[in-house]
Amino acid sequence: MKNLFVGNLSFQTTESDLRALFEPFGTITRVHMAMDRETGRARGFGFVEMANDAEAAKAIAALDGKDVGGRNIKVNEARPKERSSGPRGSGSGGGGGRGRGGFSNENYSEAARQPREPRW
Repeated sequence: MKNLFVGNLSFQTTESDLRALFEPFGTITRVHMAMDRETGRARGFGFVEMANDAEAAKAIAALDGKDVGGRNIKVNEARPKERSSGPRGSGSGGGGGRGRGGFSNENYSEAARQPREPRW
């Protein structure tokens, strides 16, 4: 089985649209559209799991860069999801920006912080 990433999709694309797009290339075992938790709308990408590697390779060759719904979609082999250490920005397990950009904890805490604009 081969899991394919499908990106740059129209936000109106449904799982059945994605299934119909990939069916001519072989057996599809699973289709998943990424949905926004808060709005329930599609996030513009999804995953298609195909039964074998040869069919997946045919689908990638035929569909990568193809115009679908006015957008050039991106199709490639999905990379395995990296293990997360918990919720984003939790500050534990390497999150929270520690060690990025050459800052050590001492230098960063002494740096003058600029006030932020509110997000609303």
